[in-house]
Amino acid sequence: MDPKEVLEYIAKNIVDDPAAVAVEQTEGDGSVILRLSVAPEDMGKVIGRAGRTARAIRDVMRAAGTRAGISTVVEIVG
Repeated sequence: MDPKEVLEYIAKNIVDDPAAVAVEQTEGDGSVILRLSVAPEDMGKVIGRAGRTARAIRDVMRAAGTRAGISTVVEIVG
């Protein structure tokens, strides 16, 4: 499973409106930037209290990227 699919799976299971989840992937030199977009009313669920959920998502994605042999960065955009 590539990191983009992993991020889509995680996000769709957190939010109330899974149809609004979109992940844009930009590749660089050995790294991948993933931009996660969700519905405005779901931003709080993705970020979580004091950013804990967002931090956990980034940690999981960093591990998934390491497993795939790439550096993974997650940006949450509104």
